[in-house]
Amino acid sequence: MSEIIKNYRDNDLLRHSFNELAAKTFDLDFEDWYQNGFWSDNYIPYSLVKDDRVVANVSVNRTNMVYAGVVRHFLQLGTVMTDEAYRNQGFIREIMKQINDDYLGKADGIYLFANDSVLDFYPKFGFQLSKEYQYSREITNTGACQFEPLLMNSPARWKLLEDATETNIFHGRFDMTGNSGLILFYVTKFMQESVYYHRPTATYVIADRDEENLQIHNIFSASLTELDEVIKLFGSGIRHVTLGFVPLDAGKYRVTELREEDCTLFIRGSALDILEQERLRIPSLSHA
Repeated sequence: MSEIIKNYRDNDLLRHSFNELAAKTFDLDFEDWYQNGFWSDNYIPYSLVKDDRVVANVSVNRTNMVYAGVVRHFLQLGTVMTDEAYRNQGFIREIMKQINDDYLGKADGIYLFANDSVLDFYPKFGFQLSKEYQYSREITNTGACQFEPLLMNSPARWKLLEDATETNIFHGRFDMTGNSGLILFYVTKFMQESVYYHRPTATYVIADRDEENLQIHNIFSASLTELDEVIKLFGSGIRHVTLGFVPLDAGKYRVTELREEDCTLFIRGSALDILEQERLRIPSLSHA
């Protein structure tokens, strides 16, 4: 006998089974995220369970966004997976129907990022393809870099960054809000070496640097509001900047359609039409 069980993060048996399937499918383990206290009510697995074992899953992620001063209540679907022994039995379809029943009329829109192998699947549930846009520019900086790398390898540093997300005064044009747990998922795992800190302004930047190229994913600052100020603090070693979010002042940036291999955006709900209409993107560290 099977049943759909949801929001069971404190159930050790089911959580460990979920982690086993996630590790086998995506090489991901959510256990340390849970133990560190970052798995909040924003992340809700919907799992089909047989004999106390998770065999299929679709997770609902509350990823509210602020646009034009208004909070839009979006849901992102992710961690879509089925155990190899139970594939092609309609389990994901069954879970998707349950999610639709639970959230009908309760969100401004729903989106997900799909692998190339399932592009024909999600339109059956009312999803449609959507474009995203990326912002980049060449820069001419002077001086030495004022940011110090901050290795995110301790609970004390995680707490400081978490606090910074809640007191942040820097904003992009389309920002995720109220979900620091998703940011901490990245920086406590595979982006521990991607955080930079500027002490005089209490500014954290999550970024990837490759010689003269800088990809900025997020900025959390207690005193800086201008993107140019942040970029200048990286000094003369940077010549090209790519953003994982949409800047408030886009006039200085080259705008291109964002294309990522094996990662296609599907949306449902007219509120998400602004992505194409206003040339926006889902913030890079808002992918779940």
